[in-house]
Amino acid sequence: MIRIAVVDDVTANRVLIREKLLKSNQFSLTITAVDGVDFLTQMKQLEPDSYPDMVLMDLEMPNMDGIATIATGSSLYPSIKFIVLTIFDEEDKIFNAIKAGAYGYLLKDESSEFITDSLLQIHDAGIGPVSPGIAFKILQLLQQKHTVVKASASTLQNYFDLTEREMDIVQLLAKALSYKEIGEQLNISVNTAKKHVIKIYEKLHVNTRAQALKLMYDKKLL
Repeated sequence: MIRIAVVDDVTANRVLIREKLLKSNQFSLTITAVDGVDFLTQMKQLEPDSYPDMVLMDLEMPNMDGIATIATGSSLYPSIKFIVLTIFDEEDKIFNAIKAGAYGYLLKDESSEFITDSLLQIHDAGIGPVSPGIAFKILQLLQQKHTVVKASASTLQNYFDLTEREMDIVQLLAKALSYKEIGEQLNISVNTAKKHVIKIYEKLHVNTRAQALKLMYDKKLL
């Protein structure tokens, strides 16, 4: 049985996706979440052997959208394949999702058969699924080298809403500096430095310096 998580803020969408999946007896729903924060919170409650094999991720959601969730989730849980399932086919959303770590990109209006066949293809052959219209747009993106090659780190930085000061602190965390040393470098108090670090962890949805730095390195923000 292939374990699936569904992350979508609209109840009707979650129900529809569930119905599409359950038409096949090869899938089980491990998590249904209303946004990225909800998904990452539920993930912390699971044992590794219960993690979903794949996550179907909507893009536009409150609290933590799909792009930021994919960026964080693909770093914290590298064994999980994150697949966008959305109504949006704009080039910037496609590119940003792939840059964040999306393994595939499907449109919600695809048939149940197409979606389930695509997921089975991932499981059996390790091939990332892409809706036909999306595949064409990806080819167009690749032809526009100036668009693709220069996806700057600031793009992902904006997903996490990190300020310039917070990025400065991340750089100092990477140098293994203590709160006291960070405060001295930036001319702020130890308590202020600690508050900044806690806020960074909250934005990245991680709990430790090691997790924060791994995420930043994985997404080429360091």
